[in-house]
Amino acid sequence: MRWDALFEDMEAQLASEQLLGLESEVSERARMEMAGIDICDRLRAAIGQKIEVKLRSGTHVSGTLSHVGSESLVLDQDSHQWLVPLTAALAYQGLGRQARAIQSSASQRLGLASALRMLARDRAELAVHLLESAQGEATMRGVVDRVGRDHFDLAVMLPGEVRRSGNVVAVATIPFQSLAALRSLRGQDF
Repeated sequence: MRWDALFEDMEAQLASEQLLGLESEVSERARMEMAGIDICDRLRAAIGQKIEVKLRSGTHVSGTLSHVGSESLVLDQDSHQWLVPLTAALAYQGLGRQARAIQSSASQRLGLASALRMLARDRAELAVHLLESAQGEATMRGVVDRVGRDHFDLAVMLPGEVRRSGNVVAVATIPFQSLAALRSLRGQDF
């Protein structure tokens, strides 16, 4: 009888160690999987949800996440949209724990410059929010004229003016790294 109890105890210890080993392996695999998840994967899983983005300028932008590119995201907010470079974000609120991998390699190649070129083509009037080191954020209004690899030219105009050469007050060249966000005006979409 004592031998039966001894073997039962040994089997229970072995089963316990196997279960502990399995739990440890599952935890390690979960950590490894999480290490491979990109912020864009988390953002793509939140498309259609309301999120808030805290920008490096200190501004908070919230809305329904409608698009995630390789370098930027688009938030729908009431009558306008926000285009936010991922590099301008300090923190996100409202993301779930899910992740969604990118579906096509074409969307991976479309970066901030591609989005800005489409805005230049459409001649959309925008509010351009710029990062400033001490004051937080400055805003300019205008139309994107030209887009380079790491910068764009903004034809600055008075509010409500149509993009014509006589209405341009100034042309500002804006490096991508100083961009906090773009906001569509007059109910236009990106």
